[in-house]
Amino acid sequence: MKLNKEDIKKALSTISVAGEGQNMVESGAVQNIVTFGDEVIVDLKLSTPALNIRKRAEVDVMKVIHEKVYEKAKVEVKVSVETSSSQKKETNEIKGKPIPGIKNIVAVASGKGGVGKSTITANLAVSLSKLGFKVGLLDADIYGPSGPIMFNVANEKPLSVNVGGKSKMKPIQSYGVKMLSIGFFTKPDQAVIWRGPMAAKALNQMIFDADWGELDFLLVDLPPGTGDIHLSIMQSMPITGAVVVSTPQNVALADAKKGVAMFNQESINVPVLGIVENMAYFTPAELPDHKYYIFGEKGASYLAKDLDVPFLGEIPLVQSLRESGDIGRPAALQDDTLLSNAFLELTRNVVQQVVDRNENLPETEAIQITTMAGCSAVNK
Repeated sequence: MKLNKEDIKKALSTISVAGEGQNMVESGAVQNIVTFGDEVIVDLKLSTPALNIRKRAEVDVMKVIHEKVYEKAKVEVKVSVETSSSQKKETNEIKGKPIPGIKNIVAVASGKGGVGKSTITANLAVSLSKLGFKVGLLDADIYGPSGPIMFNVANEKPLSVNVGGKSKMKPIQSYGVKMLSIGFFTKPDQAVIWRGPMAAKALNQMIFDADWGELDFLLVDLPPGTGDIHLSIMQSMPITGAVVVSTPQNVALADAKKGVAMFNQESINVPVLGIVENMAYFTPAELPDHKYYIFGEKGASYLAKDLDVPFLGEIPLVQSLRESGDIGRPAALQDDTLLSNAFLELTRNVVQQVVDRNENLPETEAIQITTMAGCSAVNK
């Protein structure tokens, strides 16, 4: 069953937050409602930090949706607390410093591992370069860097260069793309076992202590999930927008929703440029006109429509895509193939979304960490 937002809104208008006269909708407590099939996410903002009030609001929301909309609905309630100037807070602001010479910074993310995020990033970078843009790629997947292998530069080491009297790392260049990765500084069989602050420090060095030069696009290949590294990246530099990668099956789409929700959080507020569907269908080499929807059909495009974000394109599951990544020659390098054409369409859509974003939205603001009595939150 597909849930209807208006039905949910109507149901929520019959309950109120404890101690408030108006219902949840009229009082503004209901910030957002997102539905996907039989799942619904309700964002609430309350004026009180009292735990019992928050818990009661969560229970009331779930109960009224089950009773008045759909008894088997999968309901998730996210509660935040409205801060006021009278609340005591201590602010530790981390400026998102612009990087001289870099026009646009695009983060490529996925809520789940194994959906081909790094493959999408590598081929997006190559396609941008083929279109004539100056491109850089920061492999920010600290614990599982794959950029050096995909660009056939696993044995390379960045050199030190003098820029304006300062020593800087010179990114490795391959197929017209400048790249830095933690993989350049570790052995192939060496595991990176770092806590969050160490990983963040390493990333900051690759971001700000590197001679990136003039770039139209810097792509940032984020690790899967939503955690420390993501927050560190968004605190360190102004992200133009984010691309979220998913596969069509429900287990991946559920995590992709979380990825979109992370960027859409009021405290982060990074525009989502759109969703990419990887492994959209399987086409065997001997039957190029056949499509087999192994993981489901158009799941990511339906999710994009439901979340009201652009759908950037679909990438088929073709054997040569895996082979090209393994030998370090991205599939987008070829001309007029099923894969290269799919990546070219994806790339053009991303460029268009960046243009639209830059024309219609202000620059992404710095993120700061706000600590209040008894709780922590990440704020803009």
